[in-house]
Amino acid sequence: MESRFRSLVQSPLRAGLLRYLSARPNESFDVPSLMSTFGRLPLDVANCLSELVEFGLIRRIPGPSVRYGGARPERESIAQLLDAFLERRAVITTEDQAPSVQRFREMIGRDEKMLIVFEWIRTAAKSDISVLILGPTGSGKEVVARMIHELSCRGRENFQAVNCAALPDTLFESEVFGFEKGAFTGAHDRKPGRLELADRGTLFLDEIGDLSLVAQAKLLRVLEERRFERLGGQRPIDVDFRLISATNRPLDQFVRDSRFREDLYYRVNAFSIRLPSLRERPVDIPVLAGRFVARYCAMNGLPLDGKRFSPEALARLQAYHWPGNIRELESTVSRSALSAPGHVIRDTDIEFLHADLTAARPDVLPRLPTLRDAERAHIVRVLEAVSWNKKEAARVLEVSRGTLYRKIQDYGLERTSHNRTAR
Repeated sequence: MESRFRSLVQSPLRAGLLRYLSARPNESFDVPSLMSTFGRLPLDVANCLSELVEFGLIRRIPGPSVRYGGARPERESIAQLLDAFLERRAVITTEDQAPSVQRFREMIGRDEKMLIVFEWIRTAAKSDISVLILGPTGSGKEVVARMIHELSCRGRENFQAVNCAALPDTLFESEVFGFEKGAFTGAHDRKPGRLELADRGTLFLDEIGDLSLVAQAKLLRVLEERRFERLGGQRPIDVDFRLISATNRPLDQFVRDSRFREDLYYRVNAFSIRLPSLRERPVDIPVLAGRFVARYCAMNGLPLDGKRFSPEALARLQAYHWPGNIRELESTVSRSALSAPGHVIRDTDIEFLHADLTAARPDVLPRLPTLRDAERAHIVRVLEAVSWNKKEAARVLEVSRGTLYRKIQDYGLERTSHNRTAR
């Protein structure tokens, strides 16, 4: 019996579930709430719970939604084993210690999409393979990059983040490669670049799709040779780093349009992780909003349940299109909690920064098209008129091709079947 018990609690997930439920004897939980707490897929959680129930360590509570709670084993020998287990200090894993993991778990709700992303992150962290993180603005790409770094064997070394969108060509070399004293006017001292600082650690290139072709060529050379020279220097510097990149741009389309080097694309995209947008998982919005408002209360000295959303307010949050994703939801929740005069946050307390595309309510039907709706429809009309020739569409719209690509990405536009062979 003791051998079976030790084998059972050897699993971090089973041990975690057992400690969690035993510490809350007067509460019960369903599988979805436990899966979001532990960041594991529902089947894994359900299997572990079944094994614990079979051994008599927790109880299964039947009902429309099956729930689980702590239990005192009937057999005294098992009860003693459980007491001894609970008295021992819990083993804190690398995953439990990582701050970014705790931040990512706040982004997990009841939709399995983010749990699958969590499994991809765990897989990527096991090796030094280059990772490309794809996702819209505000979806948590840097959080994922930090998680991969913190869970990897390089977790104790430096994590250097570079925002490529904020670096013009004139600053790319000095920021990434560093410079020697006297390399240019104003270079009064030697400065190590981000590459040098990331030695034995991780280099994170955010918005890599915004790099110019010149900068791409220089980056490719470093990836191939694992050495570089500071600006104004003549001595090559060897460097050992892990590359993680992120973008909200369609890099594959950029490659076809010769805006992104194909050889660099294959270098940075050895393993890709796609983050879903918030509008792809509306069922998670009430869960995330509840967590964010609890955090707001904690940060402002209020009880954790000091503020809560009314059903109408949650419905309004779910109906919104969330172009800023998790980041926008968090700021909207904080703003609403601050604006609400009472305990309950009403739908009238919610203020969105973007055009309100919430579902039309009976008192405002019919809804007139917003500026965003009109712009999207016009871009589609122009693209179809020129058979999706983006160069010609940009000329007609009087915008740059970069702006057009961004609009296509933001609006999720795709060619219709009869235009798929068009350029």
